[in-house]
Order: sequence, then C-alpha cells, then structure tokens
Amino acid sequence: MLTEVTATRYVTPLREGGSLPGIVEADDLGTYVMKFTGAGQGRKTLVAEVICGELGRRLGLRVPELVTIQLDPVIGLAEPDQEVQELLKASGGLNLGMDYLPGSLGFDPLAYEVEPAEAGKVVWFDALINNVDRSWRNPNMLIWHGDLWLIDHGATMIWHHNWPGAQTSAAKPYNASDHVLAPFGPDIAAAAAELAPRVTEELLFEVVADVPDEWLVDEPGFRTTDELRRAYVAPLLARAGSVHERITLDAPTRTKPSQAPGWLVERLAPQQASGDEQSSKGGVR
Repeated sequence: MLTEVTATRYVTPLREGGSLPGIVEADDLGTYVMKFTGAGQGRKTLVAEVICGELGRRLGLRVPELVTIQLDPVIGLAEPDQEVQELLKASGGLNLGMDYLPGSLGFDPLAYEVEPAEAGKVVWFDALINNVDRSWRNPNMLIWHGDLWLIDHGATMIWHHNWPGAQTSAAKPYNASDHVLAPFGPDIAAAAAELAPRVTEELLFEVVADVPDEWLVDEPGFRTTDELRRAYVAPLLARAGSVHERITLDAPTRTKPSQAPGWLVERLAPQQASGDEQSSKGGVR
C-alpha cells in the first residue's frame, strides 16, 4: 500500500498541467505535487498514475515516490483563484501525491544526452503501458541531480477507458516515432530481454494492490474491486512478452495528429501552438 499523509498547506498551483495539479505540504514534512480526484480527467488518471508509476519503479526506472494524500478542502480557503478553490472543494478525501523534486528541470533532448540502453528501457516501458504522452510535444520527464526521472502517467493504459475492447486495444502496436527519446537510438531488444521477464502476474497484482479501493468502486461491468484489479493485470501481462516486436521507430512526423485522448489533446494544443510559433520566429531570423 502507498504511504498515506495529510495535506497541511496548499502552496501553489502548477499551471502547465491541464488537471491543475498543485504543490502541497503534508504532515510528514514532505512536499508533494498533488493530483486531485475532482479534476476533469477523473479518478482513472490517478489509477493509471499509481499502476504505471509503481510498475516503473519496480522495473528500476526513476519515478518520484507516490503517496496518497488526505485533503480537507478548508486548507484552500485563502486561495484567491476561484478555479483552484472549486477544485479543492471537489476533491475532499483521498488524492494522489508525487514527491516534489526541488530544482529539477524539464527534459530537453537538445540539452541532455541519454544512453541507448536507458532510452530503450523508457521506450519499452512506454510501449508496455501504451503511454501516448511522452512525445517531443510533451516529454513528461525531469532531470534531477543529473538523472532522468519519469513523471505523469495519467494518459496510459488507454484500454481502461473502454473495458469491452481492452484485450484488442492492448494487442495494438506502439508507434514510438514521435517519442522524445527516439533520436537517442533506444536499444529496445536489450530492454525487452531485461525487463519483460520481470513483468510477472505476481508483480502486477502487487502493483494494482496499491490502488485505493475507493478509486475503483462502481466501475461499470465489474462486480467487485478485485475483479477490476484482475482486469488491469491481464492486458499488461499479455502485452509484456511481445510488445517489443510491435514498436515502430520511423522518422518523427511533426504534422501527425496526436493519438492522445480528447482531454489530453486539448491540454497539449496551446503548448504545441506556442512551439510552432517559436519555430516560425526562429526561421524568420
């Protein structure tokens, strides 16, 4: 089970996230990036964060520590932003926290080198969980103390948004052409040889057990939370053994429409437009 803490102070919102995560302090004296159950994407993004974040950590990838955070909305009464106040009011109870990495920098492929072995592990892992949100448009990686850290796994396991088609969706290939680490020559074969045997049924059940029951209840088509946990295990277990054979690494297609779900496309659109504008200005010079 994840460690549970209680939020004691809401520090500031992080505006770059579509779900409006915020930095909070907790009663264990830790500082966390908090993601809210009341955000527009809903609790499934938190489920994905836990399953994929904890799976990545158990496979040896660097993922900031995750905790569950009890939130009393009263701590946001002094917050002047009405949108933030409404989010806090809608998120009373158990939320998700990610260890805040002070001084970390967003990953820039032009400024940092990544070895093919490490790049291969990240690309293989993203293919396993079908991560559509680690592209050049939005890397979702940090550099902290010189190391590469993976964050933001809410847009993974797309199949859990349509359970009847989960097995079919999980069998699909993974196009990594636009993956932010594609230019670093990721050694996917070596990554698969090392990591795939470690993705066992036992490990996956251990990971899904970290998801709080209250984020799993009342899922249509499932009678119990245990039944739903088994449904999360099945596609990942089936995918692990052969997904490396279905990873495509072609030239980046910068005009290709995003394959992300609708809410994520809306979040990325302003960032992509800003990047295109900067590129255009650079060309004029």
